[in-house]
Amino acid sequence: MPVNAGHVGYGSVPSGASETCPLLTPEPDSLWRPMTREELEAANGPGWRKVRCYLVLLFWLAWVTILATSVAIIIKSPRPVATPLKWWQKSLFYQLQADQWTEAQTEGPEGMCAMDEQLPYLKSLGIGALILKGVFDVEVFPLNLTAADKNFAPLAWMQHLLSESHKADLKIVLDLCKLDLLAPQGITGNLSATTQRALHFWLENGVAGFVICDTDAAYSEKTLLEWRRVFGEFSSPEEERIVVEVADAVERCLQTRGDDIWPSWTVGGNPSQELKKLLLVLMMTLPGSPAIHYDKDMEKTKDKSKMNRAALQLFSSLSFSKAREEALQYGSFTFLPFNTSSSSNSSLSSPLSPPILAFLRSWGCVHFLVLLNFGFQPQSLDPAWASSLPEAGLFVASTGMDRFVSTSLYSLRLRPYEAIVIKLLEAQNYS
Repeated sequence: MPVNAGHVGYGSVPSGASETCPLLTPEPDSLWRPMTREELEAANGPGWRKVRCYLVLLFWLAWVTILATSVAIIIKSPRPVATPLKWWQKSLFYQLQADQWTEAQTEGPEGMCAMDEQLPYLKSLGIGALILKGVFDVEVFPLNLTAADKNFAPLAWMQHLLSESHKADLKIVLDLCKLDLLAPQGITGNLSATTQRALHFWLENGVAGFVICDTDAAYSEKTLLEWRRVFGEFSSPEEERIVVEVADAVERCLQTRGDDIWPSWTVGGNPSQELKKLLLVLMMTLPGSPAIHYDKDMEKTKDKSKMNRAALQLFSSLSFSKAREEALQYGSFTFLPFNTSSSSNSSLSSPLSPPILAFLRSWGCVHFLVLLNFGFQPQSLDPAWASSLPEAGLFVASTGMDRFVSTSLYSLRLRPYEAIVIKLLEAQNYS
């Protein structure tokens, strides 16, 4: 029985009525129909044609204007022009004492094989040139620059080293600091004939350059011209020979660096492990070519401690970043005003803390921020310290090699004796 049986209401049909209803169909007058010829001619009248032509013309004029403006902006916008760097400007120098090089090697053919294995390994770390110190015996008089120190290796060993380093694409630079290179007293201010013959000898054997000190008697404008004249006989655009001048002029090089000066950085002494990592980050990010001292942590050995592996990771990360990033090779250098808020748990006030160094390396739209905390307190960045800088960045390297992925500068906290390199994500100018 239907639910609505006996009721006249919703869902019920009165007696005598049909349950079927006509469908709701549109009236014939509301049906869509094509326009007649007269209507089309009226819609496509001369006034509408003129308006339509004006609209099409206006569209193409606007499009051409936008295109021309974009091209003009691209052409007139300042773009950095990269100057091709020479090998000594791109290279990472690794300086070591000659006896340190041979201490880890055994004598005889096995020693040469061990040395041959070290050369490609050093190249794989990003090293481009070796500076050999202590090759010549300074106690022998008269000085013989064509014979190696008997405590280091015979001449045949040096020639083998030069040959194998060439195969590994490593340059060899000989350190001549503190050696008497001048002519006898009667001919002051000139290189001796023996020295000039020795320079020819080593250049012919493949030496890429020499290191002299500004405190040596042989260092003068006149003798430097003689060095360049000798080098000119062996140099080519692809294989330029160099003379490295060691001088204590860090501040002058940074503030008055010109096109004719290319600095190279090195640090002497025996710093602690923490300070050594800080100085490594500093040298690898400053303008110029770093010259790193010999470090046993970098030797190729089968068993390495966790600390040695971290030091190698830091060195490799910095060397590879410097090799491929224009900003770290020849980008601009800008000191940053640095404001921090030190740890609230510290009993010392912030002004008594050792300074924190911050600078920016920029090339075009690419910026690298370098932060070095030389203090013994943790430091947090003040949000107003450099408002023009982007807030976000990617970690490139840190002294502990335990910082990864992205970070916010305002949430960043520098640990004591920590250095950090960050690649900023947004392209903004800092002034």
